[in-house]
Amino acid sequence: MTPSENHLAGNVTIGSSHASVIDAHVGKRIRLRRTLLGLSQEKLGEALGVTFQQIQKYERGANRVGASRLYDIATVLDVPISFFFDDMLPLQPQAESAVSSPVFDGFADTRKPFPTTPQRPSVTNEDQALMSKKETLELVRAYYRIRQPALRQKVLELVLSMSADDADKTSQ
Repeated sequence: MTPSENHLAGNVTIGSSHASVIDAHVGKRIRLRRTLLGLSQEKLGEALGVTFQQIQKYERGANRVGASRLYDIATVLDVPISFFFDDMLPLQPQAESAVSSPVFDGFADTRKPFPTTPQRPSVTNEDQALMSKKETLELVRAYYRIRQPALRQKVLELVLSMSADDADKTSQ
């Protein structure tokens, strides 16, 4: 295969042993959900039939997660597959795109473009730091252990009102 046949987009290349930005992002999302659920790498590995070292490699983005494995992970972590791609920044366009490659000539001309999805607000570094705090994880876990949806909503309203009161006091 020539380099233009191998090239898809960004740094994603067919047959490449190098992990891409996408693999690292998916790994971070696996780790986020696993920690929110309070699962160890070992427990997740047991549920998937792999070692905890393999889970570490997925979470670091060192190993790519195949489609069937991603499906299994999504099932165990109780999230839709799209969760792993949430908050992902779009890849930068390259000078040579897959559509202009001779291998793909004609395909893009006959197909309608995919519908665009609404842009999600991007996650700031401050938000990411907040989500990695132990206190935040404990609060989220405790919140989702409340079984009654109405009571959970009341707790949310209470916390929101308390944070609004605090914001009002600091602005005065």
